[in-house]
Order: sequence, then C-alpha cells, then structure tokens
Amino acid sequence: MGTMIQKHKLDEAAYRGTRFSQWPSNLKGNNDLLSLTQPTIIKDIHKKYLLEGGARLIGTNTFSSTSIAQLDYGMQDLAYELNYTGARLAREACDEVTAGDPTKPRFVLGAVGPTNRTCSISPDVEDPAARNVTFDELVETYFEQVVGLVDGGCDVLIVETIFDTLNAKAALFAISEYLECAGLDIPVFVSGTLVDQSGRTLSGQTGEAFYASIRHAKPMCVGLNCALGAQHMAPFVERLAKCVECFLHVYSNAGLPNAMGGYDDTPADMAKYNEPFLQKGWLNMIGGCCGTTPPHIAALGELIKTHGYTPRPLPPQRRPKMWLSGLEDLVVDDVYNHLGLPFLNVGERCNIAGSIRFKKLMVSGDYGAAMDIAKKQVEDGAHVIDINVDDGMLDGLTAMQKFVKIAVTEPEISKAPFMLDSSKFEIVLAGLKWCQGKPIVNSISLKVGEEKFKEHARLLKKHGAAVVVMAFDEEGQAATEEEKVRICKRSYDVLVNEVKFPPEDIIFDPNILTIGTGMEEHSNYAVDFIRATKRIKEQCPFVKVSGGVSNLSFGFRGVGIIRESIHAVFLHHCILESGMDVGIVNSKEMLAFSEVESSLRVLVESLVFNTSPEATELLLQRTSKEKAAIEAAKNGTAVVEQKASSWRDLPISKRLAHSLVAGISEYIEKDTEEARQAADRPLHVIEGPLMDGMNVVGDLFGAGKMFLPQVIKSARVMKKAVAYLLPFMEAEKRLKAEAAGKDQNSAELEDSSAGRVLLATVKGDVHDIGKNIVGVVLGCNNYKVFDLGVMCTCETILEKAKEFQVDVIGLSGLITPSLDEMCDVAHQMTKSGLTVPLLIGGATTSKMHTAVKISPNYFTPEHPVIHVLDASRAVTTVQSLLSTTDKEGFVEEIVELYDDLREEHYSGQEEKVFVDFEKARSKRLEIDFTLNPPACAPKKLGITVIDSCQIEDVLPFVDWNPFFATWELRGKYPNRGYPKIFNDENVGAEAKKLFDDAQTLVQTIIKDKSMQLKGVVGLFPANRSDDLEDVLVYADESRTALRGKFCMLRQQAEKQADTPFLSQADFIAPQGTPDYIGMFAVATKGCEDLCKVFEAQNDDYSKIMAQALADRFVEAFAEKLHRDIRMELWGYATDEVLSTSDLLKIRYDGIRPAPGYPSQPDHTEKAVLWEMLQVKELAGIELSESYSMMPASSVSALVFAHPQSQYFAVGQITKDQVTSYAQRKGFELAKAERWLSSLLGYAK
Repeated sequence: MGTMIQKHKLDEAAYRGTRFSQWPSNLKGNNDLLSLTQPTIIKDIHKKYLLEGGARLIGTNTFSSTSIAQLDYGMQDLAYELNYTGARLAREACDEVTAGDPTKPRFVLGAVGPTNRTCSISPDVEDPAARNVTFDELVETYFEQVVGLVDGGCDVLIVETIFDTLNAKAALFAISEYLECAGLDIPVFVSGTLVDQSGRTLSGQTGEAFYASIRHAKPMCVGLNCALGAQHMAPFVERLAKCVECFLHVYSNAGLPNAMGGYDDTPADMAKYNEPFLQKGWLNMIGGCCGTTPPHIAALGELIKTHGYTPRPLPPQRRPKMWLSGLEDLVVDDVYNHLGLPFLNVGERCNIAGSIRFKKLMVSGDYGAAMDIAKKQVEDGAHVIDINVDDGMLDGLTAMQKFVKIAVTEPEISKAPFMLDSSKFEIVLAGLKWCQGKPIVNSISLKVGEEKFKEHARLLKKHGAAVVVMAFDEEGQAATEEEKVRICKRSYDVLVNEVKFPPEDIIFDPNILTIGTGMEEHSNYAVDFIRATKRIKEQCPFVKVSGGVSNLSFGFRGVGIIRESIHAVFLHHCILESGMDVGIVNSKEMLAFSEVESSLRVLVESLVFNTSPEATELLLQRTSKEKAAIEAAKNGTAVVEQKASSWRDLPISKRLAHSLVAGISEYIEKDTEEARQAADRPLHVIEGPLMDGMNVVGDLFGAGKMFLPQVIKSARVMKKAVAYLLPFMEAEKRLKAEAAGKDQNSAELEDSSAGRVLLATVKGDVHDIGKNIVGVVLGCNNYKVFDLGVMCTCETILEKAKEFQVDVIGLSGLITPSLDEMCDVAHQMTKSGLTVPLLIGGATTSKMHTAVKISPNYFTPEHPVIHVLDASRAVTTVQSLLSTTDKEGFVEEIVELYDDLREEHYSGQEEKVFVDFEKARSKRLEIDFTLNPPACAPKKLGITVIDSCQIEDVLPFVDWNPFFATWELRGKYPNRGYPKIFNDENVGAEAKKLFDDAQTLVQTIIKDKSMQLKGVVGLFPANRSDDLEDVLVYADESRTALRGKFCMLRQQAEKQADTPFLSQADFIAPQGTPDYIGMFAVATKGCEDLCKVFEAQNDDYSKIMAQALADRFVEAFAEKLHRDIRMELWGYATDEVLSTSDLLKIRYDGIRPAPGYPSQPDHTEKAVLWEMLQVKELAGIELSESYSMMPASSVSALVFAHPQSQYFAVGQITKDQVTSYAQRKGFELAKAERWLSSLLGYAK
C-alpha cells in the first residue's frame, strides 16, 4: 500500500483534504488518514492489486490506525473511524471485483500493525526497566482497532509486522476479548518480522520462540513479512515450516531497501527469489510487502500457475506438548537435564524464599546483582527461572514487574522461559504482562473456590501461559496420596472439561512435604508423593508433575551433602518410576543418584521410603558426623571423640582457656605458673595459651555463646594472669640489661606491654561507653591503653599518637557527624606521615562506611583501616595487626572484604533511583486539615522549665531493652526483650545478674541523689511556610513575629508503591489554619562526677553501669515528659490511658522526633531549638561544635500532635533539594553538603 501511495506524490494539502485543512500539526506521511481524505485513491489501489495483481486477499490501509500510533498526529480520537473506513473501502473493492467473477471470491484482511512503541524494550539506555507503553494500554488501543475493522467488514484479522512479540500478544488478547464479547469467530493470521540474518525479531526471539509464544491464540495462518527480501528469509521460513501446526505464509519485501529507501527487485526477481519456498512446499499463502506493486503480485501468481505448485499440507496432529519460550523455545517433553534425567530444572535462586541473598538484594533494590543470580542459574543448568518476590517488607507487585522488565532485556537470562511465582494472583498477572515469551505461572488452586479458580484459569489461557496447579482445595493442603490424587483429578476435570485449558499446559504440584522431622505422621510424605505422581499422570493425560524439592529435606538444613543426597534418591525414583517432570531446584548443587555415597544412600533410601522407624535417627547421627567433618575441614583438624572429664584434668592450655571462658580466677595464678615453667619465656605464656584462650572468648562471643559481661570478666581473669607474669618479665628484662652492661632502671628497657593503643572519641562527640569497654578489655590483655576521652580534636589525636609512640589508634563515635570527623582524621593521618593501623568503632559506624568512606583516606597494607564490631574483637584484631607472622594474611583478608563492600556499594548506587525535588514536593503527604483538624491550642504556651522530676519518678518509664543492648546481651525468640530475656538459655542468667547489679546502683543513686534530671519545654504557635517545606514558629498567637524557623528535608528515593514523599513539614497545617508545635531538651546531670568516683576506685564495671543507667534515665524522662505534654501542658490528649508498655510502643497520637535523626537528619537544626528554648541558660545543656549534646545523657526533640504524623527516614537526597535547603537555611552550598554528607545521593 505504501509503495502505491508514494507513486501519487501527494503533498501536505492532499493529506489534509478539506476536513483537516486547519489541523494544527503536519499530516503528510499519515497514510492511514488517506482513507478519510483520499478514499478514491485508496480504493483504486485495492482494486489494482485485485484486478492487475490477481490478489485473492488484500490488507486494509490501517497499519497505523491505533490511537497510540495516531497520537503522533494528535488524531488518536479518530482511531475507530480510520479502521472502520479503511475496512469499508477494502470491503467495497473486494465485493465489486468478486461480483465480476464470483468463482474467485476476494477477502479483506484487517491489518493490525505493531504501533510505534514496544512493550519489551526500554526507550532509555540508562534504565532497562523503563517502558513507553504498557500491555493494558496496548490491549485497549487494539480492542478499539479490532472493533472498527470488524464493523467495517473485514473477513480476517491479521496481526502483522511483529517486531516485539509482547505487542502481538496484547493484540491477540484484545482480539480474544472482542470475539468473546461479540460472540463471533473470525480467522486470525499472525505475521512476524525478523530484523536481520540472526533470524530474530527486534525484541530478540527466534522464529520458533515467536511461534511458541502466540500459538495459544490458535491462528489459522502464521508466517513472516517485511524487513528482508525473500532470498534472505529462506532458512527461517524452513524452520517455521517444520514447527508451525497451522497454515504458513510469507509476504516479503521487494528485496532490501537501497540507499534512497526504494526497492530494486523487479517482479521477475521477486518471483525467482520466492520460488524455492514453493518448490519445497513450505507455504500456503504468498504475497508482497514493502516495494511490491500489482505486477509483483501478478508475477507470483503466474509462477504458481505455470509450475502447478501446491500448498503446504497441514502437518498431522501430534501428541500435545508443553512448548515454552523465552528468547528461545523449549519443548518440555524433550528436555533432559544436566544429570541425564528427563526432568525440567526450574532454578530456585531468584525466589525470596529460596535465597537469603536474593531477598537482601530485592529489599535493597539492587536489581543488577539480582540479575547476576538469574544469569548464573542458567549457566548452572536451569531450564526455567523461577521468580518469586513475595515478602512482607517488599511491594511484590512493583518488584515483580521491575524484575521481569529488566530480565527480559538480558539475553543470557531471558533466553530461558520464566516461572512467575507468587501466592498473590495479581502479582503473577502483573509479571505476565511483561513477558513476551510463554512462561509458567505458579500457581492457582481450588483453595479460592471453584468459580475463582476457573476465572484465574480462563485469564491465564488468554495470555497463553502454562500453569502450576497446587494440590489445595477449599479444605486445605493435600498431604496423603489419596488427597493429592483426588484434588489434582478434580482440578484437571474443571480445567480441561469446563475451561478448555490445554492439558499439556497444566503442571500439578501435589506438595512435596518435609520428611525426617521426628513426627511419625510425616514419615510417609515422600512415598505418598511418589505414588501420587504416578497415579496423577495416569488419570490426567498430558499433564506434568512438579514440586519444590528443597522442602523434602528442610529438617536437615545446614548440611548440604545430606540434603542433596535426599533429593538425588527421591528424584531418581520419582522421575524414572513415577514420571515426575519438573522441579524447583538449585541446579548447581544437584547430585546424580550414582554420586551418593553407598552407605549414605542406604540411610537416605530408608528415610525416603519409610522402611524403618529408626530412619530419621540414623540419618541424624550421620548428619552430625557430616557436620562435624565440615567444621573440622574448615578448622583444618581431625574429628575426635570427646570424653567426659573434669576440666582440671585437661592440659594446661585447655585449663587456661576454660578459666578465661568461664571467668574463673581461683586457679589462674597456679595454672599460669605451670604454663610459665613449661615456656621458654614468660611473654610466651601471654602470646601463646592465654591469647589462645582469649581468641576462644572472641569466637564464642561472635557466635552468640558468650556475652559482654562475661567478656569483661574474662578480661579480668586475663589481667590477673598477666599481673602474675609481670614480675617475671621485669626480672627477665633486668637480667638482660645486666648482661648488656646497661642501667637496670634505664628507660631504654623494652616495654613489657603487648602493645600501645590510643583510644579517642572524635571531636564533637561525647559518647564513650563502648570505647571504655574496649579500653578495659585491651588493658586486661596487657595492652597499654592511652584513653584521650571525648571531644578529641584531630590535632590532639595526632599529637598524642606521636608523643606516646602508639602502635594502634582507635576512633570512636556515636552521632552521624562523627563519621565525617573520622574521615578527616584518617586523611590527616596520611598527611602527617603516621604509619600505624587505624581502628573504627561506635554505634553509627559500619564495615560498609569504613570501607567506602574512611579507608580510602589512609589504608595501606602497612597501616590498614579496620572496623571493629565489638569489644570482644578488639583484642584479636590488635593482636593480629601487631603480630609479625599473622598481620599479612589478616590484612589481605580485610583488603578483599573491603574491595567487595566497595563494589557492592557503588553498584547499588548505580541502581538507586531518585525523583527530582519538585516531583517529591508534588507528591507530599496531603493532610486534609478540615476533616482532620490540628490539635487544640496548648494550655500553657511558651517555655516551661522542668526541674522537680526525680529519678524515682521516671523509673516506670524506663525501657530496659536498650540497656541490655548496651551490654550486647540479646535473647533469642521467644525470649527476646525485657523481661523475657531472663528466660533465655544462653543469656538469661547473665542478663538477670546484670539487671540486679543495675537495680542496686539505681537505689544507691536515688538515695544519695548523685544523678539529677533537668529539662525545658516549649509550646508555640506554628504553621507551614509558603513553600510548604519548612515550619514557621511564632512568638505568640498573633502569628506576626517569628520566633524561629525549622528547615525540613523531604524523601526523594524512588518508592515501590504510590506512597507520599514525607517531610516533617507535612504534619503542620498551612498558614490560615491555627496549629502548634512543641519542643524540649532534657538531661541526666551528675553522671560524670559519679564516673570519676568509680575511676578512682578502678571500678570499670560500675563506671560503665552508671553511664548506661544515665542514658536510660534521660530516655525515661523524655518519655514521661512527652506524656505530660500530651495530657497536661498541651492537653490535646487529656483522656489518654496507656500502660508503660503501650507508651514504649508509641500507641498515642503524635511523635517526638529528634533533630539529627532519620526524620530530620541535620544536626545543625539543634541550634535553632537551643535558641528558641534557651536550653543552655535554662537547663544547662550545651552543644559541641559538632552539635553533640553535653552532658552525653541528653535528649532533645520536636513534638508533633497531629494523629497522621509519623516517624520515617529521609534517606538520601539529590542536589536540587540540597541547593534549596541551603538557600532556606542561609548556608553556602558547600556548608550544607558538609553537614548532609551522609545523605548525599550524588558525588560532590
């Protein structure tokens, strides 16, 4: 059609005609419009093909007559008219020609083009998940086109020039919907386009995969058109001829386009190049596409007539087969897996339930790394990729769509079909709409009721998906053989007989359940499944049977050889004897039946086939041995039998280790002396058995088998042993000096300590509990510790490090600005020429931050930068760094770990997507303050000093859980949290002892009033600023004079659901609606003086206990004060009745977020609060230059009263918001970036 239109050389005016003469955009090139503006030309072209060319079928002039394609011209509203008129003109031409010779009826093909958009390919090279059209949009536009074509009188619908099969599937879905609604049965042709000699569509599918993807629509004819000349199509037409089960066509171009966009093949050329298709009997219909004229078509007709070529016979009906596709096709019935079994491996590693790593990646939004997992599965032998993103913390609908959209753009992944797996039907349906191939949907079942089950099945049938049907019904899950068979047979009858679902596209999952649990009723589960599989295959012809194989061995987690042996035995029998076809497996870990060690195979077969009541116990014994062997192999030791005996009968090194682990000092001097007698030097006892014992302590602590108070006790036992050895070490030094002729009191005598460590809390930070614990542990292990205290400037740290000639520097910090200060210290250490290792610790620090931010400023193999997780690891870390034999290997491991962390960080950063600030503002939380008005006016506006609250008053409000966390005591479920922690078998006794010690100190503090509480509260009128981003605080109710302004930050990270981008400003009403805001600052006074008392007594334990209690008191004070504000000072919740437990669970209206924390992570906002409340003057609480509160046990907060206010984390932000924020605060951009450095979602 296009070639013939070009011959008319129509100009813009001709395209417009009279009707569209004033149309606002250019219309030349919109060939479909000519059906309306030049109908005589279009009808004449049709008749020329019919009369001069001898064509029996002609396509309508509607290739681009969809609303989507016509959008380019602003003519989307004309879509129906264009299709109706286009079909009408072709209908008239055919009818007129047929009337002249009724023996040769002519037919109208309603042309359905691909549109100018693609559903499988991203239009943005930077974002593989981006699309410019959705499946549902395509269905809508195609449905409208089909209605117009059928109303206009077409005989056949042809979905043609398919370069993206997903677009074609949308067209076929629309056709199916229309024909069902209209009650019609109209033939459908489907024609694909291969873009080059690779034989693939633009979206990457092979011809066979293309056919497998659309065969569910039961087309009358399938074939190829456009893109290539006939001579280039031959190999691909042949491949289609071998697999297509319906009629086959070709309508090629008149060769390839020349340099000027024209086509050079003459009618004779075209006949010659198409003749091989006819000679070999591949075709049922032949025609022409681009560049072909009526003479070209006539030449083809003459060729057929002259040689008497006959059409391709329809292939004989074959056994139904499951035929899946990704970019390549896969006939399940023909598959053999990598172990040689007739079995389809469905890879389980892209299933959140099957892979912890995949779960973490999906939750963090690291889709790139998730793609690597998918790719590796295909490499390891998975035929199909299972995709499951069901998780309570994840928006499954969004995650499934994004994963599939990215995966289909990765050829090494999408060459395999997908299994879209979810317990929520809407999630698999959403994923299905982004799959151009034929996937499997997992799953549907009768548990939703028969009608819903049929509804789901009909929808999947229209999409052409194969389906997993679980053996569930309205009564529950099938467990026994009989239940499995009954439910599957019932499901089969409904699907095949009522829904007319192809039986070959049904996969039953009769539920592989766990064996070896110790419960007798579970013992026959494997046998039931194997037997049921055989019966299901017999009673339900052509179906497949599948199962989640890893479920079988769930009771043996942690020992891979046992689990894979169970799988191997089970699959061998179930596949070869019962006909199991499919399974969700980890292909890489699968064992062949022959690879299972013979003695283990006997045990496994007994378990799988339930032949012995002792099967589980015997296999558990073997499992224990295998696990011990694994651990021994990891440790490089042999497995030995343990004999029961008194620990005092152990060798001296073991006795020392036991004393250290158990914190027993009774025998330590006696045992140390015995070890000294056996050693060459006293120092060797410390470096040998004593340090070995401390390593055991560290390992047990890391494994959760020892806890912080025990570590400190262990350190004290170590200290006693070292103290016993010191006189001997001093005597050794004197003898050495005497032999060398030196003064025995000379300072040149070598230091007897294990090493010199400087510890400091960095500038601006006053928190030091954790650092103090590290100091105690290191000191008890014979390290000389120089503790510089808190608020240490970089200059002081460097100066003292050189003065004391330290071997290691340790930096500590709790607040976020401390992280930047640590980076600066590391940078200055490099500039100053220091060459000692740097340790990083504290609550806000992490391995990731250390590797990415701090380490690059200073790290070398000689002086590494290392994050130390807790006090128990400090000793072994320092020992390894100062060891001449261990340091190299230890540092190499750190280098490798930090390299991996940096790679993970930067790859994740590439995946992080932010919306621009204006879009985030437009999607703010919109509270309707008319329907949900602000809280009432406070009963007491202005400032109130709180100085009468006593320690005993706040005790009911103490949350003891952070207290135990400070001491690194954590109970495990169901004994997590206070007071359940006391019941924990591992930490309970130690936690109770610690708690009792705390209560004793609490009573002492109350009695002698050694700690006091003080604070200040402010309640003021407030409104949102005009730009809706900040909170204006007024001096009084006139709201004319400002007392100050709080600048807020807004979330910008892309969200997986249509949820607002929050800012604390959203919780305050705009100007014109009276609203209010509260604020307070409170502190525990006296802790520093009490700690000095304990320091003088060398009582480290009590000092740390006092600091921990001071933190608890001030937090309890803040909780009580917030309640008093709600009920009395503000009085918006006067009737509130909540238990302490409910208070701690925030079951009240309003929030009290702290400046510098996630909801407003800029610490400089504290200065605004301090000025408004006169905090320093009225409460004696000061701010450091880094905005750390002094004393350390202090809390500040804003108080929001609206019930829709909520806690949230701002997260990372982009430069447009930082620029706006700097302007609103009156900061230079560089200053704002410095204070917000940890939030920056961009490189400065």
